[in-house]
Amino acid sequence: MPEDAAPIAPAPASDPTAGSSDDEITVEDAPFARTELPQDGSAPPVVTTDMEVLHDKVKKQVIKEGHGKIPSKFSTCFVHYRAWVQSSMHKFEDTWQEQHPVEIVIGKEKKQMSGLGIGVGHMKSGERALLHVSWELGYGKEGSFSFPNVPPSADLIYEVELIGFDDAKEGKARSDMTVEERIEAADRRKLEGNDYFKEKKFEEAMQQYEMAVAYMGDDFMFQLFGKYRDMALAVKNPCHLNMAACLIKQKRFDEAIAQCSIVLSEDETNVKALFRRGKARAELGQTESAREDFLKAKKHSPEDKEIMRELRSLAEQDKAMYQKQRELYKGLFGPRPQPKPKAKNFAVLFWQWLVSLVRYLATMFTGKND
Repeated sequence: MPEDAAPIAPAPASDPTAGSSDDEITVEDAPFARTELPQDGSAPPVVTTDMEVLHDKVKKQVIKEGHGKIPSKFSTCFVHYRAWVQSSMHKFEDTWQEQHPVEIVIGKEKKQMSGLGIGVGHMKSGERALLHVSWELGYGKEGSFSFPNVPPSADLIYEVELIGFDDAKEGKARSDMTVEERIEAADRRKLEGNDYFKEKKFEEAMQQYEMAVAYMGDDFMFQLFGKYRDMALAVKNPCHLNMAACLIKQKRFDEAIAQCSIVLSEDETNVKALFRRGKARAELGQTESAREDFLKAKKHSPEDKEIMRELRSLAEQDKAMYQKQRELYKGLFGPRPQPKPKAKNFAVLFWQWLVSLVRYLATMFTGKND
């Protein structure tokens, strides 16, 4: 259950989904109302909401409403976005596909992202919007011929989601923070996510966990050793596991598997990650992979009743499938045909009768002569 939170739902002490750490949430049967990530993304979504003029070079259409206040100047914002050249609909960037949110400090963004920064500065946490940015606030008259590839004087379209933001008067980016500051900021987001979860504000909780993980990016983790790495993982891993629990309840099993696999790449014996990945794989029909995860979890927690229950469930499924296949094949081929007696040749029968008749007559004739 979340730290410093009242119990959400009772769970057996041996339940791996309940966990041994207060950092990790337990999800029973509560609905998880999170909007699906944008699908496809090959072209900008069709949006029918009114066009809001933010700047003479930046306009916005709301796709999904957010909550709370908008960022102030120097706020550190975490966003996902897709970007297209308006004239050709060439998509030149997609952070959802890369699975890494981008950090934008309002008022300190790169020149090429000034239009995007203006748009983000007028969004609320959780909001998704379509931004129309003129070339002057994009890649300018020269464009970009490296990465990303944007032609000269190209107007741009952004599909943007503001995951959340941190208010900081000095506009401190992650790269300017000390190790302790980044871990502290991530831990604060994790605790806020737990509080939102306790209030059943599941969408907001997920956003907080995502922001916490954003502070613990790969570039940051790669530099850590010893106690600092342990401190960072103590914040990062519970966030991934909390997201996995929520995703399983929302039936987004592939995403849940990915979250658990991140934890297992750091700690291959993590029972909770093995158990939840096994659950997600079982739901997707990946029986053998699920069994492998449950057996590994059982090795490290042999007395756990929930793990045993899942293994028995898989065994029962296997048995039911075997019986179903037997019935199917039985009905397909039918009962084995019985051998039919061979029909005797009529000519052979006639000659046998004729020989018998001749013998009988011969016997009678011999008897009379005697």
